[in-house]
This record gives sequence, structure tokens and C-alpha cells, in this order.
Amino acid sequence: MGDFVNPYDIIQYPLMTEKVMKGVEEENKVSFVVNRKATKKDIVKALKELYGIEILKINTLITLKGKKKAVVRLKEEGAAESLATKLGML
Repeated sequence: MGDFVNPYDIIQYPLMTEKVMKGVEEENKVSFVVNRKATKKDIVKALKELYGIEILKINTLITLKGKKKAVVRLKEEGAAESLATKLGML
């Protein structure tokens, strides 16, 4: 990973909004707020290390508040729901 030693320096916290919950249920996606300097490769590696999940696709964007958000689509069907449950989102 780039300048990051600890995956917790990259993944700050999971997002819990109605839109995110719909993505969990319908599209097998979860969203996280991540370090603004983290690359997609950094984020994928950190998520694999922290949660042991396989990632199909990742999109990142900078919010209007200046935070970086990663929307992650998982490979395994239903993996987003089990991860959301593990994180206390469901």
C-alpha cells in the first residue's frame, strides 16, 4: 500500500444512509468514507485485509463536504448484507 501501514488509516467508517442501505439490499454494494489520499488499490487491499471480502468493482468520489467516499460492489451474492450485519448497519 502507498504511504499507509495500517488499513484502519485508509478505511475511516462505513456509511449508513437510506441510499446506501438500498444498495446493500438490491445491488450488493457497501459504502465507506476513506482517507482522501488513498488510491483504489489501497482501498481494495485494506478492505480485503479488514473484512476478507472479494471486490468486483469500486467507485470513488469526493463529497461536497470534502470527504472521499468509496462505493464497493462485492463479488459474492449476499456478501454486502452479511458485511453490513457484521458492521452493525442492519
